[in-house]
Amino acid sequence: MSVFVEVDHVDRVFNLPNGEQYIALKNIELKIKKGEFITLIGHSGCGKSTLLNIIAGLDKASQGGITLEGREVRDPGPDRMVVFQNYSLLPWLTVRENIALAVEEIYSGNSKEDRELVIEHHIKLVGLGHAADKRPGEISGGMKQRVAIARALAIRPKLLLLDEPFGALDALTRGGLQDQLMKICEESKVTSVMVTHDVDEALLLSDRIVMLTNGPEAQIGQILEVNIPRPRKRMEVVNHPSYYALRNEMVYFLNQQKRVKQRRAKQQPPVIARNGLEKINLDIGFIPLTDCAPLVVAKEKGFFKAHGLEEVTLSREPGWKAIAQGVAEGRLDAAQMVAGMPIAMLLGMDGQAPVPVCSALTLSRNGNSIVFSKDLYKQGIRTLEDFKAAIAKSPDKVHTLGMVHSASMHNLLFRYWLAAGGIDPDLDVGLTVIPPPQMVSNLKAGNIDGYCSGDPWNSHAVNSGTGFVMARSLDILPGHIEKVLGVTEDWAQKYPQTHLALVKALLEACDYCDDRRNREEVLALISQEQYIGADPKDIRPGFLDPYNSGTEAEPEMLYNFNQFYVDKTNFPDRLEMVWVMAQMARWGLIPFPKNWVEVVDRVLRPDVFGQAVRELGLPDIARDRRTIELFDGTVFNLDDPIQYLQNVKIKRAVRIEEILIEQIGSQCSIKLPA
Repeated sequence: MSVFVEVDHVDRVFNLPNGEQYIALKNIELKIKKGEFITLIGHSGCGKSTLLNIIAGLDKASQGGITLEGREVRDPGPDRMVVFQNYSLLPWLTVRENIALAVEEIYSGNSKEDRELVIEHHIKLVGLGHAADKRPGEISGGMKQRVAIARALAIRPKLLLLDEPFGALDALTRGGLQDQLMKICEESKVTSVMVTHDVDEALLLSDRIVMLTNGPEAQIGQILEVNIPRPRKRMEVVNHPSYYALRNEMVYFLNQQKRVKQRRAKQQPPVIARNGLEKINLDIGFIPLTDCAPLVVAKEKGFFKAHGLEEVTLSREPGWKAIAQGVAEGRLDAAQMVAGMPIAMLLGMDGQAPVPVCSALTLSRNGNSIVFSKDLYKQGIRTLEDFKAAIAKSPDKVHTLGMVHSASMHNLLFRYWLAAGGIDPDLDVGLTVIPPPQMVSNLKAGNIDGYCSGDPWNSHAVNSGTGFVMARSLDILPGHIEKVLGVTEDWAQKYPQTHLALVKALLEACDYCDDRRNREEVLALISQEQYIGADPKDIRPGFLDPYNSGTEAEPEMLYNFNQFYVDKTNFPDRLEMVWVMAQMARWGLIPFPKNWVEVVDRVLRPDVFGQAVRELGLPDIARDRRTIELFDGTVFNLDDPIQYLQNVKIKRAVRIEEILIEQIGSQCSIKLPA
C-alpha cells in the first residue's frame, strides 16, 4: 500500500515568555496507510495532542510537515475531522441540529433531501434515533460523544482524528463506544489516528501503536504492530496469544519513561559558568587513525578556541582500553570512542564497574577494512568462501584474527561478516584484541592471519606487501557509525556549556574535513608525529586517492570511505546504537536490555546535538526513521530487536535482562531475568 498520511520530520517549538524555547516534539517521522488505525500513547506532556493538532491543521509544525495523499496540510479542512474529549457540541442545538451543522456547511451544494438522508443515516449509525431531538444537556456523556463521532463521520472525512474521545466516560459506556467506533471504522474504511492513555483501548482498536518518549524533545520511542486479525471482538482480543505480550510491552515502555522522568527530576543544577563556559582547558583522548581528523582539525584550525575552549590537549592513547580508563578515571575530559564503548561502559562490560557515558555526536562513519595475510592470498584465498574452505581443510589449525576492541564496529562487523559466510567467530577461528598501530607487525610476524582495523594501518599492510583487503566495512554496512564523542554523564551534567561548545567545535571541524578541497591540508595535519605519525602514502588511499586493496583489482575511488559530515553523519542515532547493542548481545558480550529504549536514551544526547546545530545556524534534521539493511539481505528493525536476536542463526546464548539504572551518576544495577 502507498503512503496515505506522512508525518515528515516534524518538530514543534514553543517560544516562552522569558525568551527561551520549549521543544515539545522532535523529529517525528511516521507513514500511515489508507484505512489504518494508529494510536499515539505516552505520558502526559509528551506531545500526543500537539502532534494530533498538527496533523489536523489546527497547529503548525516548526519544522517538517504533514502530507495527506501527497498534498501538504497547512490549515484545517473537511478531509480531517477531530473528535475531542470535551465533545464540542453547541448546547442550544439538538442532536440532529449539531450533526446538521457540519453537513449543511460541507454539502451545501446538495439537495435538502440528500443532506437529510446523510444526517439521519449517521444518527442511526451511532444509535441515537431515540434522542435525535434532545439537546446536549438532556443526554449522557456517552451519548454526547456519539454525537461528536456522528458529526465527524457525516462529512465523510479522509482522516478521523480522536483526542482521548472516551477518557471522561465510565467503563461501561466507554466499552460500548469502543465497540461501536471499531465497527464504524471497519465499515467505512476511514483512516484514524487516536490519542489515548488507555493501553487496553489502544490494543483493541489499533493496527499500530506509536509510543512517544517524554518531553521535552519527545520522539517516537517504539512502534508496536498489533497482529490481531479483524474484525475484532473484545473477548477474542483479550484471549489472543499476542495480547498480553503486546500489553506488557506497552506498560514496560511507559514504566521506562516514568523512570527517566524521575531520574531527570533528581539532577542537580550545573556549576555557575565563568565567561560563558564552566571549563576552558580540556584533555581529549584519541587513537592514531585517519578518522581522528576532526579532533586534529578542531585544534589546529582554531575551532576549539573560537568556541571558548582556550587550551585543548589532544592525548594520543596506546589503545581503546586506555581511552575507556582515561575517561572513567577523569584523566580525560572527553575522547574519541568506538561506537559501542558508551554502551559497554554503562553496562560494565568485561567485568568493569559501570560508568554512565553519553554521546552527543557521531564523529565519523565507514573507514575500516578486513585485511588478510598476503601469504593466504598466495595460497589462493581471495574470498570469504575460500577462507571457510581453508578452515575446513585444516581443522587442527586455529586461525587467529585481530580486532581493536570488543565494543568496536571492527569487532562487530568482522563477526557479522564471518557469520554471514557460515564461520562461527568464536568456534571456527580465534579473535584477539590488538591496538590498531600493532596490527601490521603482528600480521607480518605470523601472530595473526588477518584483522579488522581502520586506516592508515590497512593501507600500510597493503603498501608493505604484508596483507591484502578482502572486504571493506562500507561494503558490509554502508554508512555505518564508526567513532563517537564520549564524555561521562557526570561530566556532561557538571559542564553543560563546555559540552555544548565542544560539540559545536567538532561539528565545524567535521564539516571542514568533508570538504574535499581541504583534504590535502587535513592530510598534512594528521600526518604529524604527535597525531598519526604515519607516512602520508598510507593515509591517502580512501582519504584522498583511489583505494588499493592489494589485489589484482584496480584501485577504486571511494568518496565516502572516510565520512565526517555529509548525509547527516553526526546525528546521534538510536537505531544504530540499538543495532550495536544487539550485536554485542548476539556474541554474549553483554545482556540485551529488555528496557533498551531507556538505556539507549540515557547514552545518546540528541538534545545537546540539536542545540549545537541550531546555535551554529545549521539544519536541525535527524536521520530518517528506517531499518538497517546489511550486505547479506538481513533487515534490522528498531521496533523489535529482541525478535532479531531470537531469529539470527550463528550466535551465543543471548541473555535478555532488565537493566535497572536507579540513580544518576555511576550507580546502576542489573536485575536478572525471572
